Amino acid sequence: MTTVALKDVTKVFQDGTVAVDTINLDVNDGEFMVLLGPSGCGKSTVLRMVAGLEDPTSGAVMLDGEVANDLPPRDRKIAMVFQDFALYPHMTVGDNIGFPLRLAGVDQAPRGERIQDVASALGIADVLGRKPSQLSGGQRQRVAMGRAIVRRPGLFLMDEPLSNLDSGLRAELRAEISGLTRELGVTTIYVTHDQAEALTMADRVAIMRKGVLQDVGTPTQVYGRPATLYVAAFLGSPRMNLLEASVYVHLDRYVALSLGEQSLYLPWDDIRSRAVAHYHGERIVVGLRAEGLTPIAPGTAGHVLQGRIRYLEHHGHESLAFLDIGATAIVVDEMGTPVETGEPGQRGLRRFGQVMQRLTGRAGDAPISAPPSGVHRTSVLTDPGRHHRRPAELAVRLAPYPAVSAGHPLAVQVRMDALHFFDERGDRIDVGWR
Repeated sequence: MTTVALKDVTKVFQDGTVAVDTINLDVNDGEFMVLLGPSGCGKSTVLRMVAGLEDPTSGAVMLDGEVANDLPPRDRKIAMVFQDFALYPHMTVGDNIGFPLRLAGVDQAPRGERIQDVASALGIADVLGRKPSQLSGGQRQRVAMGRAIVRRPGLFLMDEPLSNLDSGLRAELRAEISGLTRELGVTTIYVTHDQAEALTMADRVAIMRKGVLQDVGTPTQVYGRPATLYVAAFLGSPRMNLLEASVYVHLDRYVALSLGEQSLYLPWDDIRSRAVAHYHGERIVVGLRAEGLTPIAPGTAGHVLQGRIRYLEHHGHESLAFLDIGATAIVVDEMGTPVETGEPGQRGLRRFGQVMQRLTGRAGDAPISAPPSGVHRTSVLTDPGRHHRRPAELAVRLAPYPAVSAGHPLAVQVRMDALHFFDERGDRIDVGWR
């Protein structure tokens, strides 16, 4: 087993592209770490640097406490599983699985025993004599996994191994991979763009965007208390509702959050109200997940938002209603490219950030708060096009095929303890770090 540590690791390609920007990340012995992010965010480059297939431009890749920058791949005691299987077409399944052992000079008898053990564990013992062309996609991926497992490495590196498979096979192999790696106790770094894989398989998740590490934590932590606006928007289905809010403090009573035509009131005895109160007279972003909203009868007391259904989505087990509540939504684009909606009067959050800079007197690169170790922050003021604004469509979960339709009014109760708050840089406003 192996521990992995990335210390201020940066990778800049010859054309000037910054693929990885000053990443600090520790992977514990026996841990299943998932690198999550959209295509092109740098997660596969991180994996290749750990494997020794790419050299970092700066920083250190450490294995078991020793700097491994100059250590060749064959000496790193790693095994990789790729997206495209990378099997030898002229070899049988058994020969493919046993090929690393043959290269290592393992005798035929013990080699055969290890091949049989691994194949049985993966459910492919009955196809050892077949060629890869005679296998299904799921079987070929199991063979690729078997070839990695049979070496008994200290570190597994998996680069989107399930992305070429259908949804049913992905779900089946997710369980197999996580079960096998935990049974073997092997440290695993797994790359994916699929949040379902990340949240169901990982001990911890590291979320990346444009080469920058955004958040690190357990699946519960990154989903329940996202460190940045980007993480909040990236995780969850439907996506978190992100609304622009003006903050007004009424000392010893409440903090009013004005969401355009309506307001929510954060009680003064809520520990988060002190942190939000620092933004009196300013604008922040308030996040509400669909599970924090409950449809109620009109006139019900409490923290309530009123809206009118703009449209419905039916998903069989539930329906999603999207409400127009007279607020302004902040929409986060995955790769930070400008998004034009074509509606008059709309402008990006860059404009929102400029307004807030005038209100607060803060420069775009001024530190708001110290980030947690290993997490790098990027100001929205220096990242144009990262967000844009549009009329809010508040996503609310309803029963399957409800007796309402577009145009119907709907009131929802808001769980105030489930609100999330972010400043103009996209950093979480909170009383502490987890």
